[in-house]
Amino acid sequence: MTPTLPQILARNAREHGPEVALREKELGIWRSTTWADYDRRTRLFALGLQALGVARGEVVGLIGDNRPDWVMGEIAAHALGCKSLGLYRDALDDEVAYLLAFSGAVAVFAEDEEQVDKLLSSELPALRHIVFSDPRGMWKLQDPRLISAAALVALGEAAAPGAYEALLDQQDPEAVAVLCTTSGTTARPKLAMLSAGALVRHCQAYLAADPKGPDDDYVSVLPLPWIMEQIYVLGWGLIARMRVNFVEEPETMMADFREIGPSFVLFAPRMWEAIAADVRARMLDASPLKRRMYEFGMARGLAALERGGHSRLADLFAFRALRDRLGFSRLRSAATGGAALGPDTFRFFQAMGAPMRQLYGQTELLGAYTLHRPGEVDFDTVGVPFNADIELQVKEPDVNGVGEIVTRHPNMFLGYHGMADTGDVRDGWMHTGDAGYFDKRGQLVVIDRIKDIATTRGGERFSPQFIENKLKFSPYVAEAVVLGDGRPHLSAMLCIRFSIVSKWAERNRIAFTTYTDLSSRPEVLELLAGEVARVNATLPEHSRVRDFILLYKELDADDDELTRTRKVRRGVVNQKYADIIEAIYSGAVAIPVDTEIKFQDGTRSRIRTTLTVRKAA
Repeated sequence: MTPTLPQILARNAREHGPEVALREKELGIWRSTTWADYDRRTRLFALGLQALGVARGEVVGLIGDNRPDWVMGEIAAHALGCKSLGLYRDALDDEVAYLLAFSGAVAVFAEDEEQVDKLLSSELPALRHIVFSDPRGMWKLQDPRLISAAALVALGEAAAPGAYEALLDQQDPEAVAVLCTTSGTTARPKLAMLSAGALVRHCQAYLAADPKGPDDDYVSVLPLPWIMEQIYVLGWGLIARMRVNFVEEPETMMADFREIGPSFVLFAPRMWEAIAADVRARMLDASPLKRRMYEFGMARGLAALERGGHSRLADLFAFRALRDRLGFSRLRSAATGGAALGPDTFRFFQAMGAPMRQLYGQTELLGAYTLHRPGEVDFDTVGVPFNADIELQVKEPDVNGVGEIVTRHPNMFLGYHGMADTGDVRDGWMHTGDAGYFDKRGQLVVIDRIKDIATTRGGERFSPQFIENKLKFSPYVAEAVVLGDGRPHLSAMLCIRFSIVSKWAERNRIAFTTYTDLSSRPEVLELLAGEVARVNATLPEHSRVRDFILLYKELDADDDELTRTRKVRRGVVNQKYADIIEAIYSGAVAIPVDTEIKFQDGTRSRIRTTLTVRKAA
């Protein structure tokens, strides 16, 4: 019978108790947790919850930064036979309230005062207990549901001997263990029900294709509610005994990452894009000698990449030091997933010597199920299924072989919590909604969401995502939305990468005050026009951006413009900025904007500006 995560943790504690399992940076110091400590605190959490009356089948929520207590709380919930529900740390009050109410969560592990406040401000009649780990600021909150993690541990310590072993003996690996939020690109996220056994078996199949072990280090920086972080931190961490490291704060992530120098990393495309943009921006500020060395190394690296090799000269002159600076010196495996990564960014890291591979999957399919095999990495594909049990087809292909990607395997989700409808699963096959095809070598190529593939008024088809990824390779572009479906030509709304464009402006003595002010400067518009022109030069005529505007604000998940995994919600964007889009296509040169934006703390600010429609070369 497939073991559950609590059972695997208990086994690791018995057989490898003194080994380091987790590390967390706290007050500038890396603090280690052994397997024995990991197991002990988890079992005390579970017994403490049991003493509070939390019972099998109920839902336990978790919200906060990636921390050991988050992971231990989740495994403790599974030990009780409960379902865990991870919530994104930056989720707003109404989103948190909706998910907890819909799931019927009876207890929540909330890291600190900020997260506790979200719970106390909502009407949640089913919520009986709120466990907090960070006591700072909690003295002023009076609510009978509040209990500290230390007090929960004390309750667990008072449990009868053998109580936890009895829980482990009652484990059912085929019962629902994880409620995992889907990306929710069109509506409220659904809660995919995942069994413990399915998660463990899928991780074992994945590890057979991409082995990891006790000598591997992983830095957990992607949100723990996301399915892939569940796979790596809980699944791989327990099954392969890969050391999992937690950074001190999101702001110290890259510095802490460099200190660990992990052997394996998964970043979302947005993070890879940000790192590439930061490297290229730093080169703009570097001395002429360093800049020439970098340019020489990149040219040699890209040329070697095209030949299927790696340039030792480029490594010596530029990339060895650069990888060390980024914390990539010990990398044996690097992956990107969650959305498409542009081929330019992929080439950039491959040329640098980062062992990049692309993943593809969905929450309902337990995350990734395709992977590039060693020596078969391709910028345009997402590889092949990593297990013979994974079936992958392209449904109803057109004359070019393009159709909808459908998948099935033995460890799929069990449906959606609170919904009789199994959504896009038909006859056992998950209809992904993605368009793709198989290349001559049998590797899967994902083009875009089927509903997002657009057609101009002249009948020319194009993928907005493909062009957007090319635009985002520029260090100055943080986000791009390409328009043109049913229109005479393509246009774009761009968001500047404020951290880099602001430095560029300071270096060029361009005065500005805010993001809105900077994005309206004519010099910045000309800078971005050059970037758009460079992308247009690589595209066929019908896929070129004819004109563009610089948006007065960044796209934000809090405004429903992006999902929590940073995918663009095109429907929301098209509706919200409909007046601007119509003005672009009406031939307007200047578009007046008078609007109000709401900040996360509830305050509002009025924005009055004029957007310039810039023709692209």
